[in-house]
Amino acid sequence: MDELISSRASSAPQPAGTPAKRDTANGQVSGVSPLPDGPVPIGSLVFADELPDGVVVADEAGRIVVFNRVAARLTGLDPAEVIGKFVFDVIPLRDAEGRDWWVCADPYHGLPTRTRHPERSLYLANGTEILVSIGYVREPRGAGGVRGGGQPARERGVPGGRPPGLALRRLVISLRGAKQRERLERSRAELVSTVAHELRSPLTSVKGFTATLLNKWGRFTDDQKRVMLETVNADADRVTRLITELLDVSRIESGRMEVHRQLVDVPDRARRIVAGRVAAGDAEDRFRLDVLDGLPETWLDADKIDQILGNLVENAVRHGAGLVTIVVEPARLEGEDGPGEEPDAVAVSVRDQGEGIAPDVAPRVFRQFWRGKPRGSRRGGHGGGTGLGLYIVKGLVEAHGGTICVRRAPGGGAEFRFIVPAGTAAA
Repeated sequence: MDELISSRASSAPQPAGTPAKRDTANGQVSGVSPLPDGPVPIGSLVFADELPDGVVVADEAGRIVVFNRVAARLTGLDPAEVIGKFVFDVIPLRDAEGRDWWVCADPYHGLPTRTRHPERSLYLANGTEILVSIGYVREPRGAGGVRGGGQPARERGVPGGRPPGLALRRLVISLRGAKQRERLERSRAELVSTVAHELRSPLTSVKGFTATLLNKWGRFTDDQKRVMLETVNADADRVTRLITELLDVSRIESGRMEVHRQLVDVPDRARRIVAGRVAAGDAEDRFRLDVLDGLPETWLDADKIDQILGNLVENAVRHGAGLVTIVVEPARLEGEDGPGEEPDAVAVSVRDQGEGIAPDVAPRVFRQFWRGKPRGSRRGGHGGGTGLGLYIVKGLVEAHGGTICVRRAPGGGAEFRFIVPAGTAAA
């Protein structure tokens, strides 16, 4: 950090052969650490303008010595005009209740044991929200840049004088834009809204049927009771699936998705998914499974492979049309197959014969809450579901070290194709 400050402070005119001097807030003179003499070793100099976040550094007097380009962009100020000015004048930070942060935190007159302020949301004078974190650079009194025990900053209604102990040498302020956090908060709010909506319908049904059965049990025939209980059971399964999806989203976003590998027969898992769809009422001739020869032995997470295949087949049935084809074939993770090279991955394609997915929409299908137009609908719509299925599929495939894409199927319609490495028993 010494080199960082020197790199920016050196641009200010300095009398030759004399140490730099600056007035503190109360008019006393305070020395500034002299610039290093001779060449600076390569790699030891940090350029403030190359840092990804806004950086503002104020000396022990409270005057700005570093103001990088990102800080200039976030605040709308010209670095050339703010160097040497008091930091609390240049960046008048206020909290959400309009209180002056500099008065409340009092960084120059507060406890000398403080080392940093965690990142928090503050506001500039024009109302722009920024994320601010502040660190203190201290050293024993009388060393380095603090000489003579002068006041560090202008009086702001706080009793003057530094407490004994470590003296503040620099205040390092990190600034970040709040737009990314705003987008994240909107995404979370949308997730909460979607979950509340999806939970309300099945829970209302469960509550209604159970209350009716409890209050009027003797008035219904056995067939009527069975229908009600089957509805309650189906709605309970729906709630369970939603909770499972939410847990998967949480694990994917936090990077905690675990893969428990075992020997998996991918074609057999696909047959089970199709059999389940047929048992649930879909026509058997709606599905076709093509398995190519030469599949490698695959060590995958069986439950997650079932979840991937189930979501992709359901998506094809719900949003596609005609025949749903599942193709399982050997693949290689890098490049084309060469002579004598054995496949080290398995590729699975799920195709339908519907309208397909427009190229401009394809990049968005794996985002949270994306919902395609349901089959037979003339308008864009939700098409049912939470819009988390394909997002979870992508996360599960990537947790295996694989990739997934969507493209136009050879016979029209959409094709979702994922490739996962075969893995090993020890993985």
